[in-house]
Amino acid sequence: MKRITIYIISCLFIQTSVAQIGVDSVMKQVERNNKSINANKKYWNAKREEYKTGLTPYDPLVEYDYMWGSPVGAGNQRDFSVTQRLDFPTAYKRKKELSGQQIAQTELKQQVHRQNILLEAKLLILQVIYLNKKGVELNRRLINTQNLVNDYQKKFDKGDATILDINKAKLQLLNIQNEAGLSENERQVILTKISELNGGLPVVITDTIYPSLPPSIPDFETLDSIIEANDPIIKVYEQEKRIWEQQIALQKAMNLPKIETGYHSQGILGQSYRGFHAGIVIPLWENKNKPNAAKSNLDYVNSIAETHILEHRLENKQYYEQLDIREKMLQEYKQLLSSLNNTALLNKALALGQITIIQYFYDESFYFTAYDKYLQAEWEYQQAVGRLFKFQL
Repeated sequence: MKRITIYIISCLFIQTSVAQIGVDSVMKQVERNNKSINANKKYWNAKREEYKTGLTPYDPLVEYDYMWGSPVGAGNQRDFSVTQRLDFPTAYKRKKELSGQQIAQTELKQQVHRQNILLEAKLLILQVIYLNKKGVELNRRLINTQNLVNDYQKKFDKGDATILDINKAKLQLLNIQNEAGLSENERQVILTKISELNGGLPVVITDTIYPSLPPSIPDFETLDSIIEANDPIIKVYEQEKRIWEQQIALQKAMNLPKIETGYHSQGILGQSYRGFHAGIVIPLWENKNKPNAAKSNLDYVNSIAETHILEHRLENKQYYEQLDIREKMLQEYKQLLSSLNNTALLNKALALGQITIIQYFYDESFYFTAYDKYLQAEWEYQQAVGRLFKFQL
């Protein structure tokens, strides 16, 4: 009995209190506190710095040689040189362009990771709202059934009810109590998962109203084109194509001759020689297969981009069809449930002796089943919308 009272109080709190924290606020907290998002951000910051390296010429080479002559009197020789190797001039332009493309991609990959985390958080929040609504309904059932148990206990004490009647009422109360306990336990588990996404910080969600839906959902082809235009994964692949195209151009530039220039001085037997050093590096085999490797990678990216677009379209089609089915279900259930006041009618019929307690609970179970399916369909509808509009996170 104590456990029933505690659950009723908690459900009443959910039902009557103003939400302590809105869905948007929870999402902002998760984005700010999530360990994975923060770690991913630091990772791509490091990669951006890495992509800025290698854009300058090679380090100059400074050499000094001192050689003792033999036999005695042959004199000692001193050589000093400073040499600078340079890639073909167009290579530096290609390297800078490649660096810019790689840095631009880090933002897109960071966005993909962020959206995946936020979608996970949003779906969990929607589940908590569903369980809150279910908790309110189970609380109503608990109160009504507890009142019936109390009434039949009084009737039984007066000899106006049988032991079968009161046992049936207590059994129904126990079933609802257990269902309520399991629902609350599931709710706490989901809140713990949201807390994990929120960097370990607890979150209180008492909402029983889902977030506002888009004003209108367009036809599938229009919506799918909007999703594709804003899908960060597609943008990642498009950027990856640009990177490998730039890699191909860079490898062609790197296959052009390298230039060496510098200063060289030599001293021997009191005589000195000074002059300029010039050389050329002929590219024969160092970068032989790199252009072909870059082309193969470009073909691979084109292939997986096409695969993603097809898979993503089919996935969106699945969620869109869920919207259509769930919307019809919701309309049908709303019309039916709005015209029913099943509990009040059953209570009146039971009080007048028109039905038995067994008939009461049997008829009541049909209403319970219909309302539970309505709540389930509403939650699944919200989930489908959340997944389809993931690109807005």
